[in-house]
Formats: sequence, C-alpha cells, structure tokens
Amino acid sequence: MLELCADLGGGKTTFTRGLARGLESQDTVSSPTFTLKKIYKGRAGLEIHHFDFYRLNEPGIVADQLAESLKDLKVVTVVEWSDSIRDVLPEERLCIEFHPTSDVAEKRTMHIHYPESKAALIKELETNLTEVEP
Repeated sequence: MLELCADLGGGKTTFTRGLARGLESQDTVSSPTFTLKKIYKGRAGLEIHHFDFYRLNEPGIVADQLAESLKDLKVVTVVEWSDSIRDVLPEERLCIEFHPTSDVAEKRTMHIHYPESKAALIKELETNLTEVEP
C-alpha cells in the first residue's frame, strides 16, 4: 500500500500516473477527487486502486472498499489525503512525501517512510529510479 502525501498540486496523481505506466496500464490516470476511487488495469492481472479522500470527512463505506483493496494481492492500493481513514491503513505501508524544490516549480523531491520489513524493497527501487517528465 502506498500513502501519498503532498499539498494540492504536489505530484500525487502524477506519481500514480507513472506507477500505472510502469505496470503497462493503457488507462488514463486522473485524480479521483470527485469519485473517491478509480481503478486502473495493469499487466498480469494487476490493478491499481487509486483513492482520494480529500473531500471526505467521514470514511463510511469507502473505508470498507479500501479494506477490500488492501486484502487483494493483485491490487496496488494508492491513497491520497489519508487523514480521515488513518485507522484503516495497515502499519506495513510505504508513505511517500512530495516536496517542491526551490529551483524548478514542477520538480519534486520524494521522502519515503517505510517499515524495516520493506528496507530491501526500497533499496532496490532507489537504485532503479529514473527521472521522467510527467
């Protein structure tokens, strides 16, 4: 599970677009702010379930949908604006914070917070990171 943290316009959906591209999705990735959840199909039967809780004060039934996504091993769950559903999120998750740089308005730095059990995965990902244009 990926928890994406940034201000409005901070790069969360752009990151999800890159994730979908990496999973060879042909779907158009856009912010689910008004629909709360979007699903993107990827290779080998994988899916991305992209949640955005920005406009949600009370998680209600959407928290149940999130819990179902988290249980499915063929789903990469991506969550934006997680404050209202924090008690539903697993402790074993990656939290990616996006911060603007001072030199280029469109450029971001990423800080990844993760449990020790994910350290090897993060090291592998860091060695394979490439900079791409959104």
